[in-house]
Amino acid sequence: MSKADAKRLRWYNIALMAFVSVWGFGNVVNNYANQGLTVITSWVLIIGLYFIPYALMVGQLGSTFKEGKGGVSTWIKETMGPQIAYFAAWTYWAVHIPYLAQKPQAILIALGWTFTGSGKIIDAYSTLTIQLACLVVFLIFLWISAQGISSLKRIGTVAGIAVFVMSLLYIVLALSAPMLRGVQVASSNMSVGTFIPEFNFAYFTTLSMLVFAVGGAEKIAPYVNHTYNPTKEFPRGMLTLAMMVAVCALLGSYAMGIMFNSSSIPTDLKMNGQYYAFQILGEYYGIGNTFLILYAISNTLAQISALAFSIDAPLKVLLLDTDEKYIPRKLLKTNNKGTPVNGYIMTAILVGILIVIPALGIGNMNSLFNWLLTLNSIVMPLRYLWVFLAYIGLMKVADKYVSDYKFVKSHKAGIVIGGWCFFFTAFACFMGMFPEVPVYSVEWYFQLTLNILTPFILMGLGLILPRIARATNK
Repeated sequence: MSKADAKRLRWYNIALMAFVSVWGFGNVVNNYANQGLTVITSWVLIIGLYFIPYALMVGQLGSTFKEGKGGVSTWIKETMGPQIAYFAAWTYWAVHIPYLAQKPQAILIALGWTFTGSGKIIDAYSTLTIQLACLVVFLIFLWISAQGISSLKRIGTVAGIAVFVMSLLYIVLALSAPMLRGVQVASSNMSVGTFIPEFNFAYFTTLSMLVFAVGGAEKIAPYVNHTYNPTKEFPRGMLTLAMMVAVCALLGSYAMGIMFNSSSIPTDLKMNGQYYAFQILGEYYGIGNTFLILYAISNTLAQISALAFSIDAPLKVLLLDTDEKYIPRKLLKTNNKGTPVNGYIMTAILVGILIVIPALGIGNMNSLFNWLLTLNSIVMPLRYLWVFLAYIGLMKVADKYVSDYKFVKSHKAGIVIGGWCFFFTAFACFMGMFPEVPVYSVEWYFQLTLNILTPFILMGLGLILPRIARATNK
């Protein structure tokens, strides 16, 4: 092996890099809260039928368009043209609006657990008061991000790794607790039937959260051609990633079943479950709130970094990597730090609306948190649709391009697999629009209306910008 080859990434490097960017402890908690122990079967199905082909499709797209810097928008531009690529870039930015609206909530909840050791501080105030505080937090970090300060992102990277390591530690210690500490398992019924879901309407409304959990593999695409042998090493790395995700999902869900009764799941598990888990873990091993405080501090810093990064990066992908004729020139205006000022203002307006308006119709903070998390699971996977469209487009013109790695050799099989993933993602997003709260209540209709309107409004705004651009870009 030459020195140049020695510096290239191996399959295990690819697997680890992708795992850190794709997986998180919240994926285990949120889906356990939705399905209980039946989620173990759901993880097996979603990873085998969806995640593995998704990751391998990303590998071929990244290998084919290795010089592209715009990710999904570059793939669409090459296979479908610049106008469709603009809509892909817009989708990538727009789906981050609900994500940005929830990050301040996550920061306040993490701070509450850090300083009080409980999640009750949120319950002491009205929903509107908390959301106005979230708006203030968002505007503060919007201003910080506009100053071009990158230290928060570096701190957040370290904190994110700490959260990741603690999440793996949780699985090991929680699974060991019944044997090492004599802990009584909370989910007493562990028969085969406990793990088999009922494939009814309510079950299908939870699919979007599973899709949301395993998405994001396109982030690893730029590294396909940096591997030692893309044809062999990359698919091996992606399959290893799938196994790592499967192990963490299955064992993590089982560990949640040890702590929380699958047939009587706390109503606030999505909002506070991560902190409950580490608090209980500390009690198991006789060290009080040590695990809880460490996790809460790390998660606070990681959430702050994610907020700052998600304000800046998606907007720059939209404004700087898209053909100018589709973007009003005023949005491209930057300050002396290179920050697109008017783009930040547009972001602030949309996020502000999404933070405040729901608080007028959703009764309590736990319901609001759960709703916004569900909205993210509906909206965020919309960007994955472009991955599958790009792959279908590539399969139709595959003879024009050279790729070091191919997922499948048959173009027709590639179109079928890409079509399956596209359909499944769209179906999951549609079913996720139906809320969890009691059917036919006023709040149920309010949430359903927001779930339908939000993605249509966000996507619809993308149709308006090119018209404004044509009228104003003289």
